[in-house]
Amino acid sequence: MSENTNMEQLSIPEFYKGRSVFITGATGFMGKVLVEKLLRSCPEIEKVYLLMRPSKGQSVECRLKDLINNQIFDVVRKQQSNAMTKIVAVTGDVTLPGYGLSASDLNLLIENVSIVFNSAATIKFNEELKDAIEMNVKGPMQLLEICRQMKRLEAFVHVSTAFNNLDREEMKEQVYHSKVDPVKLIQLLDCLDDNVVKKIAPQLLGNCPNTYTYTKALAEQLLEEQCGTVPLAIVRPSIVTAALKEPVPGWVDNYNGATGTIAAVGKGFFRVMKINADLVADIIPVDYPINLMIAVAWHLATRRPREVPVYSCTTGHRNPLTWGGLKRWTLQSWMKYPATDMMWYPSALYTINDFWYKTTEAFFHTIPAYLFDFFYSVTGKRARWVKMYAKATIAFSSLEFFTTHQWKFISNNPIRLMEEMSTQDKKTFYFDVREIEWKSYFDVFIQGARRFVLKEDPSTLPLARRNLNRLYMAKMFLRLLFFFGLFTVLWRSFRPFLLPVICLETAVFLLTEFLSVDEPLKSISILNLFKSDFDGNKLITKSQIFYPGSDFYCMLIIVS
Repeated sequence: MSENTNMEQLSIPEFYKGRSVFITGATGFMGKVLVEKLLRSCPEIEKVYLLMRPSKGQSVECRLKDLINNQIFDVVRKQQSNAMTKIVAVTGDVTLPGYGLSASDLNLLIENVSIVFNSAATIKFNEELKDAIEMNVKGPMQLLEICRQMKRLEAFVHVSTAFNNLDREEMKEQVYHSKVDPVKLIQLLDCLDDNVVKKIAPQLLGNCPNTYTYTKALAEQLLEEQCGTVPLAIVRPSIVTAALKEPVPGWVDNYNGATGTIAAVGKGFFRVMKINADLVADIIPVDYPINLMIAVAWHLATRRPREVPVYSCTTGHRNPLTWGGLKRWTLQSWMKYPATDMMWYPSALYTINDFWYKTTEAFFHTIPAYLFDFFYSVTGKRARWVKMYAKATIAFSSLEFFTTHQWKFISNNPIRLMEEMSTQDKKTFYFDVREIEWKSYFDVFIQGARRFVLKEDPSTLPLARRNLNRLYMAKMFLRLLFFFGLFTVLWRSFRPFLLPVICLETAVFLLTEFLSVDEPLKSISILNLFKSDFDGNKLITKSQIFYPGSDFYCMLIIVS
């Protein structure tokens, strides 16, 4: 009893003191942040074992060296001279039996590890079903078997996703069970030819939009059913984006998910997207799920809950942000911190109408891409824009299901967990999403994307702002040219019909002014007409173009 009481009184850094952790997926976006946070905020941690495999001709030793030299660890290196010596690479592969661990490495983990974080997964939405199951289902199950052998194991934290079981509008913090037995399904798929699996995959997925969400749900179910005495907890982050505060404000190292789309908008490369602006965009800064994972392991080991706890690390329930809000704040931030080498003035058109989407995509993406390639070919450069847009369109199409649908992810368990943490632990391992101020976050996000993804130094901002102003002038010139041509065509086509109406409207307008009527007939100011955003923020409707108003007719007369 006294031992349990003493454990419960430990702060999070005290809990990790003298303990070793094992992390899968440590070279990924979330994995790097997890390693850095553990080393910096739990300075007396014993060892951090990382599962790594040779990749792209690089040995595990070379990959470990690259990881240790990553700029994400700059602060840790300055604060703790010996911190990086605590990182130990273990050669293995999650797709191999027993993770492909050598006997000595397996024994090293069994004898020393107390906490396991599983963040390894294939994040490709279009992954073949068999490959996705190997990585996202069999991988965690093999890790569970390794955990059973660990003599000091106190916590196994599995990173899942909020976007599983998407056939439900509301998802509670519990593991949902599918109608299909996962074990029998895996046995069946192992016996079938790859081509047969490809044919039956759509029927197996059902309402799931891709193999990623499908296999993540299967893994949760299997882990809960078979964990036995292994202390297991599941963390479900939503769309993980750039850090808000740590390790560095705005830190992000890839183009995956929302980051790639936001960067493409900032470059003026991507301008049309199939998104419902009124739906919730459930994004979460990466430092929030990382802090939650570390706290969950502490709570799991010190409180030892009977059931498998599930933590939904999302913002939609507690601090919702719509896709329209995301668009507004990101564009405003790109205006403050523009990219240096922009294709065009940043803008974004959201639509859920298929016809309008295809039409505007052709106008803003496809046609300009062919024009750019033609110009490049004439000048002796390699044509590349058509292929680039085709790849970008395919990549974004995999996200359309998430930008045109909405779910409610209940997130009560993180709040309950915070109530059991000390004041200092809440500050160090923060994950209260209610404190996020979205407008200021996107200033941080865009500066981070500019620095870490686009590799643009802050010193280039003055040049970038000059380029932005030039592109704005070019945009306004083309807009003026467009409307000039439009008005000319309208005037020449409908001149016989418009003249009588103009005379009548002018007479009514003068009469109402002379008689001091409270409000004359409504008119459309030509200035407002030009302020409307042709790029999609506000479209000119047919009724606006033909509505008889004095300013509009004056412009027609000038054009003629």
